[in-house]
Amino acid sequence: MKKKVSKYLLIHLFVFSSNLFALQPIKDVVTSDDQSVAIDALLDGLHQDAREGNFQTYFARYSSDAVFLGTDKTERWTIEEFKAYAKPAFADGHGWTYTVVKRNWEGSGNTRWFDEILFNKKLGHCRGTGVVQLINGEWKIAHYALTMLVPNSIAADMGSQTQEADKQERPKRK
Repeated sequence: MKKKVSKYLLIHLFVFSSNLFALQPIKDVVTSDDQSVAIDALLDGLHQDAREGNFQTYFARYSSDAVFLGTDKTERWTIEEFKAYAKPAFADGHGWTYTVVKRNWEGSGNTRWFDEILFNKKLGHCRGTGVVQLINGEWKIAHYALTMLVPNSIAADMGSQTQEADKQERPKRK
């Protein structure tokens, strides 16, 4: 009986200890969780700053060489160009409101990328995608793109409307 118990004890100890070696180190788990919390706070704060019209803190969340892509095909801005565009919207203490519905993260290390489904009362569901980088110990948004989500059932109609608007905007030739 004593040999049988010892045998089972040894087997369990071996199985348990081998599983310990397969686990991710605690330091890595804590670090990745801490980074996820910090990165989520960066984007949650971005949306809150926009909603509350906090111009300085909103733009402090971007890197100095960030690029912002808006919903219009002409809206590809450096961070300085985006500040000029946004300043009037923030002047009265109200920027714009996009409520986060869902967010996904990918990547590791000092560069991560994300996509988020947002809701805006005027535009409906939108998607924000972007890249964040750890710069001098602080996460910054290096790239952000905002797109409108179009249900497949109305995509052809939306495409026709877009093409018609493009025709109206073309400069007339002399």
